[in-house]
Amino acid sequence: MLAIAFAPLTGWCGAPFATDDPLTVDEGRIELLVFFQSTLQASGRVGSLPGFESHFGLFRGAELDLIAPVAFSAPAGQGAQRGYGDTTIGLKYRIVEESALLPLVSFVPKWVLPTGDASRNLGNSGSQVFLALAALRTIGAFQTYANAGYWINNGTDNLNYWFVGAQGQYRLSDAWILGAEIFHNTAQSAGQSPSTGFNVGGYYMAGRATQLLFSAGRGLRNAGETNRVSTYLGVQASF
Repeated sequence: MLAIAFAPLTGWCGAPFATDDPLTVDEGRIELLVFFQSTLQASGRVGSLPGFESHFGLFRGAELDLIAPVAFSAPAGQGAQRGYGDTTIGLKYRIVEESALLPLVSFVPKWVLPTGDASRNLGNSGSQVFLALAALRTIGAFQTYANAGYWINNGTDNLNYWFVGAQGQYRLSDAWILGAEIFHNTAQSAGQSPSTGFNVGGYYMAGRATQLLFSAGRGLRNAGETNRVSTYLGVQASF
């Protein structure tokens, strides 16, 4: 979810994929993203409409992130619920610069506040902390990155779990970048199985400071329960 305007190819990654990247916004820069996200599960459809995301360049190699979603939940055979969801605060701190021998590596923790109403399936019912690293490598027009970490998942019947994901993307032209990812979660709650999924998507550069983000995918393991189909569409502007 990094700005494209005045940025090199190494800035072109992040949302709409679940795998996070290690890149940070330049000092003093601000990025704003409005998005729609939906996942069809066995129990119904959940997501954000709309979701608001922002990125702030604190200083060189450090970025502060904030995600504030308007969540929705549409259980099968029941009326839809809508309201403010859980708030995510994230930090990216670069610890290794990319070089001929080493990838770019950043510490990318997140803190999720249980601001959504879990009784209406609009929140997690407990706070969450994600302790993770992300690494990136660029080779010409091709870029790949990976993200791995451990979620401390508080709340009724919730389990702590691991996440690992890897993504690759290719710059087709000045306007189009396409990519794909695969990711895996261990069980997140009591009675749930581990899950694996994929997304394909990319970016369309609509202007020097504006881009469209899109993706679609589904689960490969435990798909019927957790991810029958997922979609994402967003618009980002940078300042």
